[in-house]
Amino acid sequence: MPPDGLPVIHLEPRTLIRISRHASGEPYFGRSGGNRFDDPERVYGTCYFGESLLVALAETLLHDAVAVRGAFRVHPDSLASRHVLRFDGAPLRLANLTGASLKRLGGHAGLSGTASYRLPQRWSQAVHAHPDRVDGFVYMSRHLNTERAIVLFDRAGEKLRMTQATPLIAYPGFVSAARELGIRSA
Repeated sequence: MPPDGLPVIHLEPRTLIRISRHASGEPYFGRSGGNRFDDPERVYGTCYFGESLLVALAETLLHDAVAVRGAFRVHPDSLASRHVLRFDGAPLRLANLTGASLKRLGGHAGLSGTASYRLPQRWSQAVHAHPDRVDGFVYMSRHLNTERAIVLFDRAGEKLRMTQATPLIAYPGFVSAARELGIRSA
């Protein structure tokens, strides 16, 4: 680890995008232990975001989908049941687990690229327990590896206020993002 601790960046909550089936009660910090950076011991909760609509869609709606001939067939009800959530609040302090920062911490792309969640969950526990007490961390999206995604720990919940919940299909930019990702109505 670098001698000065975790590499920390600051991020404004208004840059976060979350796709959810819920238009209220967000951000939701799950404790299932079943997602990439969840705490397997369920001591703390996590909430996942993207920095763009593309990465938020890839990480949620298309997470388990398999492209057929370059397209993802998504049932209209699945599209209609989702919302794009936006936030505001106090700046977030995040550990940077990308690029040279990740390398200096002893990691590599496997952190977000592996299909197994065991190692990423151990990293999450280590970052959560670190004395720098960051709000979460930034990582490279497994499903859109050119873009960053964010996981926040539940201790960051006080810093966030949901400002907008827009039905996904009505969200500005959805049609363009769906075209780029190859999302087709089933």
